This record gives sequence, structure tokens and C-alpha cells, in this order.
Amino acid sequence: MIPVQNVYYMLAYAFQVLNEQGYKNIATEQFNNVAELCAAILSKGISVQLKRGLGREYIPETDALSAIRGKINVSESIKTRTLLKKQLVCMYDDFSVNSYMNQVIKTTVALLLRSGISKARKKELRKLFIFFDEVELLDVHNINWSFQYNQNNQTYQMLISICYLIVKGLLQTNSDGTKKLMDFIDEQRMSRLYEKFILEYFRREHPEITANASQIPWQLDDNMNAMLPVMQTDIMLTKDEKTLIIDAKYYANTMQIHYDVQTLHSGNLYQIFTYVKNKESQLSSHPHEVSGMLLYARTDENVLPNNTYRMSGNRISVRTLDLNCTFGHITAQLDAVASEYFGVSSYQF
Repeated sequence: MIPVQNVYYMLAYAFQVLNEQGYKNIATEQFNNVAELCAAILSKGISVQLKRGLGREYIPETDALSAIRGKINVSESIKTRTLLKKQLVCMYDDFSVNSYMNQVIKTTVALLLRSGISKARKKELRKLFIFFDEVELLDVHNINWSFQYNQNNQTYQMLISICYLIVKGLLQTNSDGTKKLMDFIDEQRMSRLYEKFILEYFRREHPEITANASQIPWQLDDNMNAMLPVMQTDIMLTKDEKTLIIDAKYYANTMQIHYDVQTLHSGNLYQIFTYVKNKESQLSSHPHEVSGMLLYARTDENVLPNNTYRMSGNRISVRTLDLNCTFGHITAQLDAVASEYFGVSSYQF
């Protein structure tokens, strides 16, 4: 199991805002589970957002009013006989804090208040809850998590992401309807965080290397690309003529077993090989060296992959990243990748 403190550091790389001064004290706290950690981050994030001011949106409203506002809905006014009360049904936009993002935050806080986090944390959240008095609650099972961020709402990105982890990954419902805290983020959400952490680590700690989650175009003999899937990499590192494509994998089991024989996940190997060969073909007119790596989060299995293969002229490696150690050792492992492939660090596995 990953230490809770390491989850915080991973989140801090995934969301740079956690490195700002207002969040520094969270790094020194001790948490019993990831839910408590996420609740602390959310509490601090809401406090910071309140100082900036809750985001507002124009919300369409329809009300019977004594003074005309916006557009008059004549048919509805006649139907509801509002004229008898000297009113008209008006349709207008209200610049309100009752935005969908604020509704998501309020719903998540309400969920945490019914959960088993500490009393001190609940007290913090209740104080913040009153600032959302004009905000409506959502059905927690039907939240639409598809958001578009811009300059006006960029400060909400980390808050919504933490809400997503809490709602989707940390809370389960018991048979009696109470909420049970999980000690860890589930595999699907942890996989996303794992990928984001590795990408942002290289971006921040190794600026001499270009780190992106780039797409690789199919290298076709003609232009027939209908129905071909998008080749979306997790991490692509580039420096000078060298390129390393990393596919980050977070699985409960790093190996597959077939007739009692442990082998690498065939689909993962086929995928990284395809990425590497298409990238090499794309760069064929320039000096280049393209390599690939499957980087699994280390598990407690007895047999773990640590191999490098030469495949059709390219180096394909399969490694594991130990997350159940001090964070300094985690960063040393990533620095070792930069050293081995680009010669920019003295760390070694």
C-alpha cells in the first residue's frame, strides 16, 4: 500500500497549486487514510477560493415578478394567471454563485460530513458549508464531471479533481446507508494520478527534457486512416535526438499468468512497440533514437519485471516504480530514468 504522505506528494506534482504557501502545512500533517488527506486539501482549497470569491455564472431563471426583468413569457403568464396578482412571468439570467462547480463542491462537502472523517475536519467543513447557502445540492450519483476550464475558473480545477477522487474513489456506501472511508484510491483513479505524477515530475524537475503526453500519428502507406484508434502516449520525453515513450501502468498484478507461467501483459507490450515503431518512422528523415518503457507501479508479487529488450533496432524496457518507500527514493528512481536515457542525472536504480 502506498503511504498516505506519498499520495500527497503525488497530488502536489499533479496539481501545482498544492505547492503554494497556503497548502504548505498540509505536507507536515499526518493522515490515517487518503480520504482524510483529500478532505484536508478540499477544506484548505475552499478557504483559498473564498478569499478570491466564489465563482459566479449567469444562471437562467423563470419567475413571476412584479417588475419586468429580462423577457416576458406571455403564454406562461396567461396560463398561471399571474396578472391577477399584478405579476408577469419573466425569463432572465441571474449572475449567481449557484454554478455547477460550486454545486459539486457543496455536494462533496455534504458527503464528507456524513462520512467517518475526524470531528475536527468536519468542524472545519461545517464552517465553510455556510458560505454555500445559496448553492443547490446535486444527486451525487449523477454528477457530470466534464468541465471546461478557462482563465475565469482555472482555480477550480484542483478543487473539482479532489471532489472527483472523494466521490468516485474514496467513499463507499454500507448496507445500512452510512458512508465508509476507503484507505486508498481505487485502481482506476490511482492509475490516472500515477500517470499525471510521472509526467509532471519530469516537467518540473528536469526542464532540460521536453515532457508531454503527445499523440503519435499512424505512419501509413496511404491516407486511409478511418477507424484507426488514436495513439495517445502517457509520457513522451525528448532531448536532442533522443525520445523515450513511457507507458505508465498501475495494476494490482504486473504480470499475467498462463498455464502457471508468468509473462508480461501482451497487450501492453504490443502497444508500446507500436508507439515506438510509428514514432521512429515519423522521425526517419532526421537523426533519432526512439526507446520505449513500460513503467509499472511495483506490487508485492514475488516476480517483478526488470528487463530491457532489443526489438527491431529499438530498446524496449519493462520496469517497476516502488511507491511504498520514502518519497526521496521515488524521485531517485525517476531521476535514474533521466540519467540512463538522457544522461542528465547521477542517480541509479
